[in-house]
Amino acid sequence: MAYTVDQDQQWLLNCLTATLDTNHEVRSFAETSLNQASSQPVLLKQFIKKHWQEDDENFEHPVVQREEKAVIRNLLLPSLDDPHGKVCTAVGMAVASIAQYDWPEDWPDLLPVLLKLMNDQTNISGVRGALRCLALVAGDLDDTTVPSLVPVLFPCLYTIISSSQIYDKVLRVRALSIVYSCISVLGSMSGLYKTETSELVMSMIKPWIDQFCIILQAPVQFEDPDDWSIRTEALKCLSQFVQNFPTMEAEFAVIAGPLWQTFVSSLKVYEISFIQATHDSYEGLYDSDGEDKSLESFVIQLFEFLLTIMGSSRLAKVITWNVKELVYYTIAFLQMTDQQVDTWTYDANQYVADEEDSTYSCRVSGTLLLDEIVGSSGEGLEVMVIAAKERFSESQQEKAAGSAVWWRKREATIFALACLSEPLLEVQDSVSNRLGLESLLVQMLTEDMGTVTFLFTLQITPRVSEQFLCAAITTVGLDVPPPVKIGACRALSQLLPEAEKSVLEPHMMNLFSSLMELLKHASDETLHLVLETLQAAVTAGHEKLVSIEPIISPMILNMWALHVSDPFISIDAVEVLESVKSAPGCMRPLVSRVLPSIGPILEKNAPIDVVKAVYDVCFRHVIRIILQSDDNSEMQNATECLAAFVSGGRQEMLAWGGDPGSTMKSLLDAASRLLDPDMESSGSLFVGSYILQLILHLPSHMAQHIRDLIAALVRRMKTCQISGLRSSLLLIFARLVHLSAPNVEQFIDLLITLPAEGHDHCLAYVMSEWTKLQGEIQGSYQIKVTMTALALLLSTRHAELAKIQVQGYLIKTAGITTRSKAKVAPDQWTVMSLPAKIVSLLADMLIEIQEQALSGNDEDSDWEEVQDQDGQADQDQLYSVGTTVGGKPTNEQLDAMSKAFNENADDDGYEDDVLIRSDPLNEINLAGYISDFVLKFIETEGILFEHLFRGLTHAQQKAIQAVHNRARA
Repeated sequence: MAYTVDQDQQWLLNCLTATLDTNHEVRSFAETSLNQASSQPVLLKQFIKKHWQEDDENFEHPVVQREEKAVIRNLLLPSLDDPHGKVCTAVGMAVASIAQYDWPEDWPDLLPVLLKLMNDQTNISGVRGALRCLALVAGDLDDTTVPSLVPVLFPCLYTIISSSQIYDKVLRVRALSIVYSCISVLGSMSGLYKTETSELVMSMIKPWIDQFCIILQAPVQFEDPDDWSIRTEALKCLSQFVQNFPTMEAEFAVIAGPLWQTFVSSLKVYEISFIQATHDSYEGLYDSDGEDKSLESFVIQLFEFLLTIMGSSRLAKVITWNVKELVYYTIAFLQMTDQQVDTWTYDANQYVADEEDSTYSCRVSGTLLLDEIVGSSGEGLEVMVIAAKERFSESQQEKAAGSAVWWRKREATIFALACLSEPLLEVQDSVSNRLGLESLLVQMLTEDMGTVTFLFTLQITPRVSEQFLCAAITTVGLDVPPPVKIGACRALSQLLPEAEKSVLEPHMMNLFSSLMELLKHASDETLHLVLETLQAAVTAGHEKLVSIEPIISPMILNMWALHVSDPFISIDAVEVLESVKSAPGCMRPLVSRVLPSIGPILEKNAPIDVVKAVYDVCFRHVIRIILQSDDNSEMQNATECLAAFVSGGRQEMLAWGGDPGSTMKSLLDAASRLLDPDMESSGSLFVGSYILQLILHLPSHMAQHIRDLIAALVRRMKTCQISGLRSSLLLIFARLVHLSAPNVEQFIDLLITLPAEGHDHCLAYVMSEWTKLQGEIQGSYQIKVTMTALALLLSTRHAELAKIQVQGYLIKTAGITTRSKAKVAPDQWTVMSLPAKIVSLLADMLIEIQEQALSGNDEDSDWEEVQDQDGQADQDQLYSVGTTVGGKPTNEQLDAMSKAFNENADDDGYEDDVLIRSDPLNEINLAGYISDFVLKFIETEGILFEHLFRGLTHAQQKAIQAVHNRARA
């Protein structure tokens, strides 16, 4: 049957076609018409919403006056019968919007006008307009209007619905939708006003039931979405009657025959149109109100109504008189469609997504009906098994006849049985044997292993379960369509926990291999299922796990890290890891693999509850690794993780273990092992970051251990073979200098009292190494802390500082230094006092900042254009760096140097480390700090500064002079 195009749709088609016309005027006119058509109804509706009612939440001044409202209402109503559907719809929207505020009190003539239009059979446009308006108003009806509206409105609606020779199906569908809205409101009132609503419904129910019978009696037609729509609306109305007025079983009894006719005839149409796709099922077709007109939507509504009847103990007999046939036909509705076969065969992810979408699917609706039948009917299980046998037998016959789609009915049968596995499991063995259920399942397994059986999981008896298990293990490794493998995974996730070890053992290695291969290609949709299956396999195969733990654990950890923000996938991955951890011999290697993934997660501003959750699981194991392991990689990962614990947990962390003293002792023991001078430098590589967290976040607990800590740091530095480790240890000394402020002299005295082999004391050794390595220290935070700490030391004017001699400038030799010459005559350096060296390092820092400002000019110009006025000023200063006055940097140039250094600091990759960024010293403006220090030092220690200044190079003197000139300017 050809689908009828109404006036609105024809107008739209004409306009859309005209937009493709080669004539510019025709095309422009069509585009303008479409724009106006889309905007005018919306504008009118918005005007009413904003200006009609003062106490409305969307109200905006000015308000429409009472006289103006009356004029607008009188102008709108005559336009409801406009032959152009677009105009009619716009007017209907406006009338419905006004009715929310004015009807019935201020607009009593609205309903009489609408009823008059509906009753005029000579004016179909008027009927259409009135119905559209009422359909819009019906969505806002409540219990104050419906009881008085129904007696007047329903006779008019009944006339339209019953006059198929006068009104087309589109109008009758709209009339039924209004009936549905009214019955829904009456149903919501039936609890409080049971007597009144029942009397009202009883007075009119019979003619309506008769009319529904007429609609459902005729066979369902092919390619007739209007026919499907009117049946859908009739079923929706019947559902409301059944749900809210179930005591009227006598009135509903007559519906059984017509309903059965619709059910049976719809199967043939559904199979040919939707499953086989040889006729149009109008998938994706919607009417002007947005209602789905497809065949599948109608079938789903049919199942919903049948399910509603089965849920009523009074009315279930309307359909259970033929329950065997009902189940038999329902199974056929569960068949896969051609489109599903094409999609699912090549896209397992879509298969999982579709099968798990339980909100809108014929397969889901059909299985819900079967489940209700089995649960509420005494013979439900028996008729289910009988129907399954018949459908299975039919598939055998089709297969023997050479049909290419023989498997469809068999797959639908297995799907139905799988969805009913719980009630089937409860069947006693005697009943199962009588029904032949076990023999049916075994026969399915024998014939279909590796094809369709494992789309779904069945567990009936131990013998059948064992056969299913072995077949599923084989299937998951076969080259079969993805949905079959997914079915095998589902079967395994349920069967493995109950499987006998003797049955599993020969297959475990192959099973692990197959599942890991599936995991490599899994996406978000299938990942959950594969991980769930893998977790079941790991739990069931503990004895075999230690040999493949090096393969499984890294892959799962990577999966966890990639999906850590997804609560479902990450939990699945963690559960797999928990199972691995419990396997004999897998705990320690797993923990060593986990640590590199945990550290970065905790460092990224992890909430305190997340830190505690990880702490509870890992802290003891991390400490154990640090104290016992000899593997450098394990030690590094454990150290980073421990630093993250301290940074994230801080003081609270000490109480998490129950005994703060014990926790602190564990932390100190770990530090002691990491600072062991006999340990390989690589194993201690990250000890600096760890100790930095201890002194920053547990200062009161660390204060009593500072002397021992310094001694341990010195011992570790003396045997250290990695410059990066030595620099990180020097950073600890620099941070301790800051922590000792304003009593830096006491910290110096402490260092003097500690011995250092080959030096007068610890201070001499530390400062000798510090000043030698300062130029190699990298990272803006590290440079800020160490440079400002040197300034603090110099500011004390401690007498011992001047006694310390450190490495000065490189003595350059004439000629080219060859490799052999360098071995014979290594680099030679001058010796200078510690205060002079500190001043030279400060001057070098000023030079470096100036160079960074100069080199950053062009790079910064692009993005700085979007900054605010202050940012623009900074940009101008940067541009001026290259211009000097009298060869000396200006004040603005020094500001620009400071800004350039701080910007570079922000861009430094190391600044992404939250462990460091939390230190307030990170906020220091280094250029400003050094400049202020130099000026203050010149002012308070002029004679000493002049002496130190003479020992600087020309470039260093120039940099300091610039700071001095800036202050004097």
